[in-house]
Amino acid sequence: MNEDFWLSRTELLIGKNNIEKLRSSHVLIAGLGGVGSFAAEAICRAGVGEITLVDNDTVAHSNINRQLPALNSTVGKTKISVMVERLKDIHPDIVLHTKEIYLKDESIPEILKDEFDFVIDAIDTLSPKIFFIKNCVENRFPLVSSMGAGGRLDPTKINIADIADSHSCPFARVVRKKLHGWNIRSGFQVVFSSETVVEDSVVVTDNSPNKKSTVGTISYMPAIFGLMTASVAIRGITEK
Repeated sequence: MNEDFWLSRTELLIGKNNIEKLRSSHVLIAGLGGVGSFAAEAICRAGVGEITLVDNDTVAHSNINRQLPALNSTVGKTKISVMVERLKDIHPDIVLHTKEIYLKDESIPEILKDEFDFVIDAIDTLSPKIFFIKNCVENRFPLVSSMGAGGRLDPTKINIADIADSHSCPFARVVRKKLHGWNIRSGFQVVFSSETVVEDSVVVTDNSPNKKSTVGTISYMPAIFGLMTASVAIRGITEK
């Protein structure tokens, strides 16, 4: 093993064959907020050779408590531009594709027209999330989806399971119900928490066109969700 090889510790754990699998893989990450940004970095640091990033948001001061690209120096910059610079600094040879568009139903089939070895859904707006999942399932892409990370404090209550086996998460319940209308009941993994949402951590939002409420968050929970989604993708690719 070459100790100067930046993935030498990863190779020691998973072997050269799996390093090659990751190097030749293409992962799509939809959403670069608290969950998606940490997922993207973990995917990059594992040596995945090609990543497509989808996000249309800019860094705000309110993101600093939990999102990887959010610093005082990056407020106002697009999350994609910050993450591209960061991921290239980690893995200079990585191939990055960026789609700075707001996810709407009509744009999702175009995003999913390429071939992906794994898809990570870190979308936090319900309607595009449901349509995105539907299209991933119909395209038979291996998929992991993040459910609600907000309003919770206990990381020991986080689980990974098929969507059919998710429970105790109001967001997951709505996702299941909406997908049942498309006759989708199982077939992809989700990261969810069984912890009850902290009382009074949710407030109604009347100044955002995309969200009906704002949920309180702590620094580590979205990060853990993101790293767990990345683990599903990495293990899925190497175990094929």
